[in-house]
Amino acid sequence: MTPTHSYSDGQGPLPTAVLNQIQDEMFNYSNSGKSIMELSHKSILARDLIDDTVERLRKSLRLDDAWDLLLLQGGASQQFVMAPLNLSKEFDKVDYVDSGYWSQQAISEARHCARNVSIIASGENQHYQALPSIDTLNSRADARYLHLCTNNTVMGTQWHQLPDSPTPLLLDASSDFLSRDIPLENVNCLYAHAQKNIGLAGVTVVAVRKRAILNNNLPAYLDYMSHITAGSSYHTPPLFSIYVTNLMLKWLEEQIGGLSSMEEINRQKAKLIYDAIDDSRLFRTHVNESDRSLMNVVFSTGNSISDEAFAMYCKGRGINTIELHPRGTGLRASLYNAITIDDVQSLVTAMHMYQLTLSSLFFESAGVREARFTQ
Repeated sequence: MTPTHSYSDGQGPLPTAVLNQIQDEMFNYSNSGKSIMELSHKSILARDLIDDTVERLRKSLRLDDAWDLLLLQGGASQQFVMAPLNLSKEFDKVDYVDSGYWSQQAISEARHCARNVSIIASGENQHYQALPSIDTLNSRADARYLHLCTNNTVMGTQWHQLPDSPTPLLLDASSDFLSRDIPLENVNCLYAHAQKNIGLAGVTVVAVRKRAILNNNLPAYLDYMSHITAGSSYHTPPLFSIYVTNLMLKWLEEQIGGLSSMEEINRQKAKLIYDAIDDSRLFRTHVNESDRSLMNVVFSTGNSISDEAFAMYCKGRGINTIELHPRGTGLRASLYNAITIDDVQSLVTAMHMYQLTLSSLFFESAGVREARFTQ
């Protein structure tokens, strides 16, 4: 089978080494004689898997005993509700930055929680092609938190520096989680689903400072304390998704060399594509240069018909899913952790060859017109 390269915004790809290990252990996890998908969540093997995954995540994030770490279900979107319910009280002030589609969803859900929501900054006036300046993020003095989406998959922007805000930060890090080091000194809570960089859909990581959790008498399923007390097993945990995340964490540490090495690789990957775009006469990106995402490179040929033609050209070369989110326009290459530098080079080569093909067709057409004119 001819190998293909997937640049989907999610589900992200998995490394070949991880896929091979999943295949090897599919029918006999840890010499149990059972598939990981058949294990009882009450078994010692399941408890050990959850505990090991939590400890690996704590190590990667450098969390001390002031933090709790949870493996939850419901996707990151559920945290749009759970976070405000647990970190603030009814009618409390909570501040948000509007940097695009996903931050807007978080804002909408916080309003449903009867919180006093304020959008303190927005990229709307720049069509979300640039992030608000950090200097303009003036959160209200008595706000419970300031919410940021660290990477914006639809618009292709990313916060490369967090604000030095007196208000504790609440971070949606779903699309750049463990792709780089994010300082947590001023963060009260970070949440991220697994399916971009560290596994499959089905498990969401929540890291939360113990002091930030309020006793709000919530329904048990929505209460962080229920899940903390139950060791992320308040209900049957998604063991297969947790297992894949565990393998991804081992791969990140043992084969990549940890988070600093992963960040450097991701910077190299993004630079390859941005350099190709900047040097091109065909491709362009309208994202503000200082806000360009390392995870989601949004670009275009200038019109939708040509974008679609390039996407079809790429499919013929085994390069798939570079079409942008339906709410955006243009093309997008998502460079999540499992995408290799060689994968990216294949896309850069396709961009170069496509431009050469168009140039050749143009000159051939011009030659035909000239011949007709001289006749």
